[in-house]
Amino acid sequence: ERVNNPPYKLGGKMKKVENCNYVVELARELKFSVVGIGGEDIHNGVKTLTLAIVWQMMRAYTITLLEKLAGSGKTIKDNDIVAWTNGKLAEGGKATSITGFKDPAISTSLAVIDVVDCIRPDLIDYEQVNAGESEEEKLLNAKYAISMARKCGARIYALPEDLVEVKPKMVMTVFACLMA
Repeated sequence: ERVNNPPYKLGGKMKKVENCNYVVELARELKFSVVGIGGEDIHNGVKTLTLAIVWQMMRAYTITLLEKLAGSGKTIKDNDIVAWTNGKLAEGGKATSITGFKDPAISTSLAVIDVVDCIRPDLIDYEQVNAGESEEEKLLNAKYAISMARKCGARIYALPEDLVEVKPKMVMTVFACLMA
């Protein structure tokens, strides 16, 4: 009832800004960090501020999904995801591991590929996997890793570039979605 739906008869811009202000209000209620972000910023397409809210939404969705699956009511933290990842890799007898979501080794995507292989041993064709020594090899591995992760049922919304550039927030979502 608070959302203004198109077509807008009069005051179209004002109605859109009201909707954007409502987004910021809901983000505050969800305890997102929205300091310095207003509806006008979203309406004007201020990329960094809009992405700040979108990232927090993606993270909240992923963590909520994990908590529902865990069923214990326990809050899932980043180090829980890292521990799960390393546990899965160790179980599968893989040589790869990660120290965290900023680990430079993630840029090769080998850890993601190995986790997918541990989850679904029939999916990964290691002849398609490169050592990840060049930027081109890293990007090819990242594309393959994300494709195979999606094929095994993970709802991955990160881009291959996020893995290659080791963007910690997006890397976390990749492993969290594999965990789910």
